[in-house]
Amino acid sequence: MVASSAQMNPGYHETRFHFDPRREVLWATLCDSYFQELVSPDDCVLDLGAGYGHFINNIRARRRIAFDSWPGMTGFLKTGVEGIVSAATDLTAIGDGTVDFVLASNLFEHLTQAELAVVLKQVRAKLKASGTLAILQPNYRFAYKEYFDDYTHVTVYSDRSLCDFLSANGFRIEECLPKFLPLTIKSSFPVSPFLIRAYLRLPVKPFGKQMLIRASPDQPGA
Repeated sequence: MVASSAQMNPGYHETRFHFDPRREVLWATLCDSYFQELVSPDDCVLDLGAGYGHFINNIRARRRIAFDSWPGMTGFLKTGVEGIVSAATDLTAIGDGTVDFVLASNLFEHLTQAELAVVLKQVRAKLKASGTLAILQPNYRFAYKEYFDDYTHVTVYSDRSLCDFLSANGFRIEECLPKFLPLTIKSSFPVSPFLIRAYLRLPVKPFGKQMLIRASPDQPGA
């Protein structure tokens, strides 16, 4: 439903992931109604696989960093957002122990397990001891029919397997929501702040195919 990968193929942004103003409506509402409660004004926030910058442009924080391998990302960032163009497997441009909150939205399914292990090791190093990694992406348990409609998806994850993978790579699971959002904005339903807020409040999520997992480092910097 949202965001981009740091490992996209040429032409991906012109075909599968072209700019859609509905994503701005979605992310502005998600930040205001959900993510801002997880981020303090004095925090340093890293958007890993930032794409068009919808999340990082709308979150309020002392320092905001957008990170993506796509050079076109920087043209979409608002004033005050730092843009770093690099592969997700190379976070050396960010200081160790300096980040409070990392969001990886629709990114990890584009990486091999070996690449993800490298990313997670580096994310642990960049996070403060009290820091959090939030992951939003398709849940294969509920999106198996559509999962490989995106030709850049290379690895299958469900809420169960991704939680286990995080635990095996030095993270402690803080929250796992298997059906946080519908899979895509490309539907007949309008994308409006009212409907998004109403959906987030639902105790049961119909059409929910995107999971949200929040995890903290067990051994920061290890």
